Amino acid sequence: MAVRDETVQSLVRGIAVIRSFDAGHRHQTITDVAARTGLTRAAARRFLITLCETGLARSDGKNYELTPAILELAQSYVSSASELEIVQDVLRGLSEQFDESASAAMMDGTDIIYVARAPARHRIMTIGLGLGTRLPAHATSMGQALLSLMQPRELEIYLSKAKLTPLTPYTLTTRTSLRQRIDEVQDRGYAIVSEELELGLRSISVPVRNRNARSNIAINISAQAARVSADDMVERFLPALQRAVRHIEIAMDSR
Repeated sequence: MAVRDETVQSLVRGIAVIRSFDAGHRHQTITDVAARTGLTRAAARRFLITLCETGLARSDGKNYELTPAILELAQSYVSSASELEIVQDVLRGLSEQFDESASAAMMDGTDIIYVARAPARHRIMTIGLGLGTRLPAHATSMGQALLSLMQPRELEIYLSKAKLTPLTPYTLTTRTSLRQRIDEVQDRGYAIVSEELELGLRSISVPVRNRNARSNIAINISAQAARVSADDMVERFLPALQRAVRHIEIAMDSR
C-alpha cells in the first residue's frame, strides 16, 4: 500500500520563499523569488503578500525583504538550546582574545547553518554573517570539520546530494579531493580552509563531539588571509580552539 503524503505543500513552498532570502539576496523582486524557488510569479506574489501582511516581510512596491520579526520563528529553538549559551560565551572569549571573528555552526542538509557568532570589530567577509546564515559545507572549515564526524553511510549520502560548486579558484569541487580533505581532518582533528569560500578569507575549525546532542557543532576562527597565515592559525588559534572545545564538551556532557 502506498504511503500517504501528509505534508502541507503550501507550507513547504512558503518556507522555500523565506529561505530564498539570504546574505546575497536580501532584497528580491517577485521575479527573483519565483526564479529561486521554482514557483510561478503569481504564487510567489501571494506568498510575499502573506509574509508582508503577517509582518515577516516588507516591500517598497517593487523589492521585498524580510523583517526582524522573522527571528521570532527561531526563538523557541534558540531559547530551548541552552548549550548554545555556553557556545556563545566561548566564542565571545575567543573573539576578544584574538580580535577575530569566531562562529559556531551545525549541518543542515548539504549546508552549514550558523547557530552562534561573535564578530570581530573589522569585517572580513563581503557578505554579512549572522544566526541562520547558510553556507555550503564543502567550502567552509566548519563544514569540513562536521563532515569529518560523519559515519561512512552519512558521508555517502552527503556526497550524493552535495553540489560542489566552485566559489573561488581554490574551492574543492571533486568528491575525490573532498574525501581526501575529510580524511586529513579526521587524522589531525581540525580543518583549515584558505580562500576556498571567499578570496582573502582563511579560517580554522574544530568539531565538538557532544554525546547528548542530536546535532554536532563546530567552532571556528576566521581572519584575513593576507594578515594571518595558515601556520599562524595552527600555532596561535588552534590551541585556544581546542581548549574551547574541551570546555564546551565538558559543560554539555554535565547537563
